[in-house]
Amino acid sequence: MCGLFGFVGGGEPSPVLEERLRSMHRPIRHRGPDSFGTHVEPGIAFGFARLAINDLGGGQQPMYSEDGRVVAMTTGEIYNQRELRARLTAKGHVFKSSCDTEVVPHLYEEYGPDFVTHLDGQFAVVLYDRRERLFVGARDHFGVTPLFYTYTGGTLVFGSEIKAILEHPSVVRAVDPVGLDQVFTLPGLVSPRTMFRGVRSVPPGTMVVHRLGEEPRERQYWDLVYPRADEEVERHSDTYYAQRLEELLVASVEKRLQSDVGVGLYLSGGLDSSLVGAIMRRLMPQEEILSFSAAFPERELSEAGHQRTMSRFLRTDHHERFIHGDEISERLPDVIRHTECPLKESFDAAAMALSESVNELGMRVVLTGQGADEFFGGYIGYRFDQVRAGQKAGFDGDSLREAELRARVWGDENFFYEGDDVAFRTTKRRLYAPGLLADHPDIDCLEHPLLDRERLVGLHPLHRRSYIDLKVRLADHLLGDHGDRMAFANSVESRHPFLDRELVEFLTTVPTDLKVRGLEEKYLLKQVARNWIPQEIVDREKFGFTAPGSPYLLRQRDERITSLIDPERIRADGYFDADEVSRLTARYSEPGFRINVPFEKDLLMTVITFNLLLDEYELPRRGN
Repeated sequence: MCGLFGFVGGGEPSPVLEERLRSMHRPIRHRGPDSFGTHVEPGIAFGFARLAINDLGGGQQPMYSEDGRVVAMTTGEIYNQRELRARLTAKGHVFKSSCDTEVVPHLYEEYGPDFVTHLDGQFAVVLYDRRERLFVGARDHFGVTPLFYTYTGGTLVFGSEIKAILEHPSVVRAVDPVGLDQVFTLPGLVSPRTMFRGVRSVPPGTMVVHRLGEEPRERQYWDLVYPRADEEVERHSDTYYAQRLEELLVASVEKRLQSDVGVGLYLSGGLDSSLVGAIMRRLMPQEEILSFSAAFPERELSEAGHQRTMSRFLRTDHHERFIHGDEISERLPDVIRHTECPLKESFDAAAMALSESVNELGMRVVLTGQGADEFFGGYIGYRFDQVRAGQKAGFDGDSLREAELRARVWGDENFFYEGDDVAFRTTKRRLYAPGLLADHPDIDCLEHPLLDRERLVGLHPLHRRSYIDLKVRLADHLLGDHGDRMAFANSVESRHPFLDRELVEFLTTVPTDLKVRGLEEKYLLKQVARNWIPQEIVDREKFGFTAPGSPYLLRQRDERITSLIDPERIRADGYFDADEVSRLTARYSEPGFRINVPFEKDLLMTVITFNLLLDEYELPRRGN
């Protein structure tokens, strides 16, 4: 995976375009420190920062069709490129490298913008058809790879990270308050929303098409489709589902080992990454595998013991990174510069430290266990659904308002996601500055569309939650600010075997009682895992990733943190109510105070990291 950036539109001379590309390249050089490639002509400027993983000597980008009509760049990995290359060669196309990107311009010549439906992998693709004056950009099915853009003054500006887009002189830096409300309300941002007004995140499974002189249009090319609960679906034996799951998972890991450099493993000590590691070891019986784990000195937060157990079992060269509280506060400014959004937890600091360890050992690729929870019912909410089945909303005023909101947002008046949203509205309104509320009466993110509710109609509760988790939790938070941005801060590409399109599409056919059986989550996955990893890892209680929160940071009396929530600063910024922030600070500073994650939100962490975002990106203050 690498970094891409550029713009289409405008009529500046080539030297100006070249210099503009260089200014966009500088802030995202970490995504591709090995080389810098460009394509510049009137009305188009493409830039590429390369992280060399495959075809080390011949993978320079941009790449072109034989006649030069199509210019293309890809960041990420196209895992079926060999099959595509063979098919295109049979049709007469000529290739000059073994780089996966080279299939893109030839695929476009055959299929037009629908070329993206033939790709299997994690990718962001941009291309320009010079004859048709047409730009096409696309993001992979699950949103592993980011792609952002904005359209201003007749120019479309794009980039793998927003910081590149902000370097373009036509882009105005401003906060999107609805994005801030998403971070408070949901796990994180949800595409196409970002923290920067006018800058859009291309949603997973979506392409943006832009003909010069016209407005850009977004079009979804793939989505997760679950059967309706009343739909007749053929039921196979439990053995069939287990064998097919194992077969697809092994194939997925094997795809993601394609690399001309070494591939390591993020080892959390839980079921998912342990199973991925066991498959790696079976496929690489004699090769050295480096594994990496983040741990905390606090026993209640640490999984170090389980991580060591799995490392011994897998015979990996294991590297632990212990994260102390003072390191979290030191890293937070860098974390926020890379995430490009505020956070409600500090674990991204540990994720950044972990990728730093990978980089220090000369590694560039790691496999992870990310993505299993969303499709096997791994979060506590899936068990709550089992317990709450058949319960109806109450008849008092608050319950009826909550039911109405849930029906409108989630398609089911009894669906409980992050909390009681009506009650949380009151909490947020106390926290926001009165001036912000007056200027942005539409700040409540739940009053804006979040996802396609038609996809939720008639679904089994487990499938409903899975679809919502994919859209609201996984793509932009876990894969985005927590995954991609923290890995690429240190020039590391993460790959996710559970996020394989063929595997996930198979999982839509697996009966729900094989995913959550009674109150046991990941039932089918555990049955497969028993053939691969120690029983103590399979049967251990799920341990959610947590890290020291704002109460811990406050107790360190770190001036860098306390200055961010100083009442004078809060008033000058104009986004939060200074009295409410002071009240939260006093409460969070009380001896022994703890936030019960995931059932309570660390509001002050979001205030702290939002103010860091203001500083890092020199965003406008609103004044008293």
